[in-house]
Amino acid sequence: GSGDGQGQILQRFPEKDWEDNPFPQGIELFCQPSGWQLFTERNPPTFFVAVLTDINSERHYCACFTFWEAVESAQPQSHPRNGEGEEEEEEPSSPVQPVQLFAPKSLVLVSRLDHAEVFRNSLGLIYTIYVDGLSVSLENVIGNLLTCTIPITGGAQ
Repeated sequence: GSGDGQGQILQRFPEKDWEDNPFPQGIELFCQPSGWQLFTERNPPTFFVAVLTDINSERHYCACFTFWEAVESAQPQSHPRNGEGEEEEEEPSSPVQPVQLFAPKSLVLVSRLDHAEVFRNSLGLIYTIYVDGLSVSLENVIGNLLTCTIPITGGAQ
């Protein structure tokens, strides 16, 4: 197809909304503002922070770290014959390799605090654990990150 797709939430923490901080609806649209598209090359990871304002005018800082993972195309490539646009059937002696495509995957952290560097470092740590296949439970890592005390700029912890 066109390579366009729709975002899907694969995992979230916490699994249920907290009463004072509900899960932002439509966050999968926010993570990829230009759409969920497949690419033929692996792009470098990207990071951005945006501010969402809820109905009560409260700010929510959304940090998004996106990286690209390899996926296999389900369709083999075809080759035009004689430039006429007709497709030529492949001979058994020349197998066609599937096209290597890369899909975006995003890690998102939503907070009421404005600490972009802490967000970048936290998401970078989660990304490193994920891509290196370390035998550490992501749930434990996220739990440990959430229990850390972050000092407020210019104030006490």
